Amino acid sequence: MEASAYGWDLVLRGGRVIDPASGLDAVRDVAVVAGRIAAVGTGLTARAGRGDVDVVGQVVTAGFIDLHSHVSDLGGLRLQAMDGVTTALELEAGVTPVAQAYRRAADEGRPINYGFAASWALARMEAVAGLPADASLGALMARISDPAWQRPAEPTQLGALLARLAEDLADGALGIGVLLGYAPSASPAEYLRVAGLAAQAGVPTFTHARDLIEMVPGTLADGAEEIVRAAAETGAHMHYCHVNSTSQRHIDRVLGLVARAQAAGSRVTTEAYPYGSGMTGIGAAFLAPERLGERGLSPSSLTYAPTGERVASAGRLRELRATDPGGLVIIDLLNEDDPADRALLMRSLTFPGAVVASDAMPVTWTAPPADPQAWPLPPAAITHPRTAGTFSRALRLLTREGSPARSGDGSPPRDGQLSLGQALAKCSLEPARLLQDRVPALRGKGRLQPGGDADIVVFDPDTVTDRASYRYSTRPSDGIRHVLVNGAFVVRDGDLVAGARPGRPVRAEPR
Repeated sequence: MEASAYGWDLVLRGGRVIDPASGLDAVRDVAVVAGRIAAVGTGLTARAGRGDVDVVGQVVTAGFIDLHSHVSDLGGLRLQAMDGVTTALELEAGVTPVAQAYRRAADEGRPINYGFAASWALARMEAVAGLPADASLGALMARISDPAWQRPAEPTQLGALLARLAEDLADGALGIGVLLGYAPSASPAEYLRVAGLAAQAGVPTFTHARDLIEMVPGTLADGAEEIVRAAAETGAHMHYCHVNSTSQRHIDRVLGLVARAQAAGSRVTTEAYPYGSGMTGIGAAFLAPERLGERGLSPSSLTYAPTGERVASAGRLRELRATDPGGLVIIDLLNEDDPADRALLMRSLTFPGAVVASDAMPVTWTAPPADPQAWPLPPAAITHPRTAGTFSRALRLLTREGSPARSGDGSPPRDGQLSLGQALAKCSLEPARLLQDRVPALRGKGRLQPGGDADIVVFDPDTVTDRASYRYSTRPSDGIRHVLVNGAFVVRDGDLVAGARPGRPVRAEPR
């Protein structure tokens, strides 16, 4: 679009505009009106009294969509915004009742857009263990080690579980999150029933896979084969969460299986985060001292976040699991400094169709919490570095480190490097497409086109990078200049806009 007679609320002028959907990669202006992209072109001028923002030399693109964020605290959401995230969705663990979660988020106000899947684990805690429903990650983590919810379900209990999930789907849940790896005694037949419910509703399941057979030969079903089987038998869209962390050094076998299922017509999608370590509640079933060897781990492979201590012994691990089952722990899985492990991690990120997703975790406090409005976060606030740096780190690894991408045949690169447009698609367009069939709000996100939502990130392609580390986990990313959510600045000139709360709910359209 060329020079217009109209004025605009805001114009981002002279940046390198990359739209992953159309393939546009050129110097353009981007005009915003009333929270939406009004025009992309040249010679655009903001209305008198409004603002032109000079973004020459910067990339202007669609805001990043995180399909796997467990963050609801303000500090964690701000870290995600500083990493270019404009929409963060709780899909793997999910919440139940989902209507309660949407009300709570709206009452609190959020700097970025939000949405939730229904939680199989919380519904199971209610139906199988008789625990009260509570739509919060804290409730789930506090109960994560309770064997009562992990036992096989009776037929009436399964019926109640499915009824709760169906109610959540009617209330706009984006799918069904299934923490299958946390309840290894749940039957494969139950998983198929859940997948069938998702297929009927036309929404995905988001699965933390059961153990792989290489790790636990006696598992009820191989975790990867179970996901693929459910897609084939029910027709459901099965999304494989953090395939890097649950597959570890078996990633090539798992990705090969997924590729064959996709070629056969099943809808199986994957995600990965660019870190070799995981994080979860220390009470998780697979972190029991007697089970660590299945993953080649020992107690010293775990770092207990509230104290920062390396767990010294099996006895200390048992003590922590008993006193603080929901306490967050960092788990060494792949060695980021080892070339072979790093190559496995890159293959999970560059797998065709794989999206970048953070598995962002809430902030843990090693001292009494400070003012929740405080920014920057004080040293007593810690989390996994993926909360603060996933998307900037992915861009650095995928576009600036490795060998150049091959051209012409559309095949993935041999050594991990993608074009900037390809990398951005994994952060915005492809997550939007994964959900948009049943989620109208996602049809206006993940693209930088007139009529779309003004969820926009502006960054320096040469310097964008993560700054968070395992020692300093709450350092915001660098190189992110501006972040707009629904047309409002959440990050401006590299600084957080402290009072900004423009986030809106993202809901599915029930059948």
